[in-house]
Amino acid sequence: MSNQKVPIERVRNIGIMAHIDAGKTTTTERILYYTGRKHTIGNVDEGTATMDWMDQEKERGITITAAATTCFWRDHRINIIDTPGHVDFTAEVERSLRVLDGAIAVFDATAGVEPQTETVWRQADKYNVPRLAFLNKMDKLGADFWMSVESIEKKLCAQPLVIQLPIGAENGFEGVIDLVKMKAVYWLSEDGAEYEYREIPGDMLEEAEEGYEELVMHLSEIDEEILEIYSESGSVPEDRLKAAIRKATVNNVMVPVLCGAAFRNKGVQPLLDAIVDYLPSPLDLPPVKAWTPENNILELAPDSNGPLGALVFKIMVDPFVGKVAFVRVYSGGLKKGSYVLNVNKNQVERVSRLLFMHANRREDADEIVAGDIAALVGPRNTVTGETLASKGMPLLLEKMEFPEPVISVAVEPFSRDDEPKLVKALNALAEEDPTIKVYVDEDSGETILSGMGELHLEVITERIRREFGVRFRVGHPQVSYRETITETVEVEGKYIRQTGGRGQYGHVVMRFEPISEEEDINFDFVNKTVGGVIPKQFIPAVESGVKEAMMSGPIAGYPMVKIRAVLLDGSYHEVDSSEIAFKIAASMAFQKATKQAKPILLEPIMKLEIVTPEEYMGDVIADLNTRRSKIEAFETRGNLRVIHAYTPLAELFGYATVLRSLSQGRAVHTAQFSHYQEVPAKVMENVLRKVV
Repeated sequence: MSNQKVPIERVRNIGIMAHIDAGKTTTTERILYYTGRKHTIGNVDEGTATMDWMDQEKERGITITAAATTCFWRDHRINIIDTPGHVDFTAEVERSLRVLDGAIAVFDATAGVEPQTETVWRQADKYNVPRLAFLNKMDKLGADFWMSVESIEKKLCAQPLVIQLPIGAENGFEGVIDLVKMKAVYWLSEDGAEYEYREIPGDMLEEAEEGYEELVMHLSEIDEEILEIYSESGSVPEDRLKAAIRKATVNNVMVPVLCGAAFRNKGVQPLLDAIVDYLPSPLDLPPVKAWTPENNILELAPDSNGPLGALVFKIMVDPFVGKVAFVRVYSGGLKKGSYVLNVNKNQVERVSRLLFMHANRREDADEIVAGDIAALVGPRNTVTGETLASKGMPLLLEKMEFPEPVISVAVEPFSRDDEPKLVKALNALAEEDPTIKVYVDEDSGETILSGMGELHLEVITERIRREFGVRFRVGHPQVSYRETITETVEVEGKYIRQTGGRGQYGHVVMRFEPISEEEDINFDFVNKTVGGVIPKQFIPAVESGVKEAMMSGPIAGYPMVKIRAVLLDGSYHEVDSSEIAFKIAASMAFQKATKQAKPILLEPIMKLEIVTPEEYMGDVIADLNTRRSKIEAFETRGNLRVIHAYTPLAELFGYATVLRSLSQGRAVHTAQFSHYQEVPAKVMENVLRKVV
């Protein structure tokens, strides 16, 4: 049972992440089978995978929502989150990595590092998550172990630590050599449940000895004594090697590399051993930072007797139990029926039920403690990224950041009866997924739904129809353009109103300047006033006024980005000054400045990777050239060619269908948001014509 208690040092909170179709969900299914969590092996292609429980996941054969489950191996409790591989669902990966202690990166051994692998790897780097690399599909035509290892080093700038070697490849893949034990592992039964350690085959002994020596050399970088032991005796005790590998992994210095073929049921049990042996428990990681009401930083150790600190990392609307909040408990504990404080909103919420989730099935629990990942039923007003704490000790954990949507569609109900249902469905899904934005366009009165890509919007609209039973129409996809300024200007904003009684007075002098692409921020506010020319309490109102004014740019009313606002000077009135007056003054200054600062329109540029047989290369490139693409590089992957390009999102609608017809269905592509870029003058005319 999932609610079986184990000491915190035997808890592993891990995620499984990868590029789409590398075999994440298949690997997870095998893990559940070998740990006894399931009695049959689920299959993604047949729609029987436990972790892909949504109808759309079964139909499309992809993971859309991060699913959580728990299993046990060698008396260790492993909480697993299987994350999506498609770039449109990047928020699911982001929020999962934020609360996990370790991760398994699954690679397709025929392709090595693929575009979405880079994205999820960077996300894991951001949260400093220790990782294992599992080179999957070693049985597939074109599988290349060393090419994959090299791609990890070159493309991900990581230090791979090879702890297994494959015995054979493609159809000849038989098993693996465990370099730590210096034994060969073979799988005996069809379902992979039976396996045994044997002596290393003679024809691979030399390669294995070289691999062992290299492993020792790498580990001696973090433990000098290992080299001394090896020099004296020619080998290092297994437990000593494991301790060094664990240290290198937990400290994020190296990434242990394992291999296998999950679909053929080979290589998964040693991967489970590696999770237990090398990935951290909550105790192995630095304490998380929390902020007190006085803005002091407090370090929260993973202690079940400490103050409560739990982060809500996902909201799900469950048809059976209603709204469910997934939490990671960093400190303290929670009992069923207890009351907690939502620190962000300063609201008390009741926890009516505690659940351990197994994909979309659930098991009740009476209590959850530090180190646990579980689900709460009861909190009504809590959303993703908010902190739950004890009423007497309101500690705030760090917020979660999510990318802005890049594509929108207009949605309208078929009839008046469908309207309240549509509003309810949109609100519920926006609460679940922070990358969904819903708003009403003031000019047209249309309801606009924004998301991360065509597939993302397709899945959302399909869910509204199926899960909420709403009939509605969907407009054509629209690009989410942005606006910015290109010059630095200094302006004055003055708001003075006399209305007989108390008036309004706000006066600011501000400089607005563009932020360079190198700086990874969209807005920056700097207060350079001295001597109290504007009282402290009005400064946040100035920032707020600029932020609100940035929601609508001077060219076509699109949101503005990449702007630094510097408050230089101003004045106030003892009686008439107020927050609202300074907010309006700042907004007036901003609007004046943006007209003078040579504003430009920006469009989202997508990083495109196309994998195609060579005979279709010419047609694919010719088509890309008609789409304003900038071709960056070519590479060869087995007998396929890979094209790397940057293409405006506006030129990619329906591209999947075009690519299929150009290549007789044999080419595939992935596109992910890269950056915003100025819209060329000719294209801008068309954009503005549509807006007007």
